[in-house]
Amino acid sequence: MLRSFYNRVLALAAGPNAPWWLAAVSFAESSFFPVPPDALLIPMVLARPERAWRLAAICTIASVAGALLGYTIGYALFAQLAEPLIRFYGYGARFDAFRAMYAEYGLWVILIKGLTPIPFKIVTIASGAAGYSLAAFIPACIVTRGARFFLVAALLRRFGAPVRDFIEKRLTLVTSAAAAAVVGGFLMLRFL
Repeated sequence: MLRSFYNRVLALAAGPNAPWWLAAVSFAESSFFPVPPDALLIPMVLARPERAWRLAAICTIASVAGALLGYTIGYALFAQLAEPLIRFYGYGARFDAFRAMYAEYGLWVILIKGLTPIPFKIVTIASGAAGYSLAAFIPACIVTRGARFFLVAALLRRFGAPVRDFIEKRLTLVTSAAAAAVVGGFLMLRFL
């Protein structure tokens, strides 16, 4: 089953509507769909390296738009359904502590998790549920998703198939290293 799904993704990546599929998957992954857009982005950039920047931009824009839907889901559905249950069962203080923690560290959560293969919808829905500031949420999504997709596109454009093999085998390592670089950069700015 997994092999047929993988083959279908590769067929989509080679088709004439591939950029639309890439946008749709990028949008959906940020709000409700479990498959990351890398499954389409990687074969598309390998097939047409001259379109790498355009494809990374499509991923970024669609992912940020999907993040807004994920935020709305977290905000609207959480407030309507989950919050009354939390209060009913006496967990209001714990949830208030979560909100306070997210208000302080939410930017780091968004920036770090947005670079990793962890489904981004978890971050977007949690941001909405915590009522995280949209004024901070949107730029953080642009930075982290743009960094992820443009990094993948740049590596594939420059090095091609060997990089694809390396990324596919060590995706967690690659994204963790990129996240560490972002955090290190912010720490350097803060303390220097």
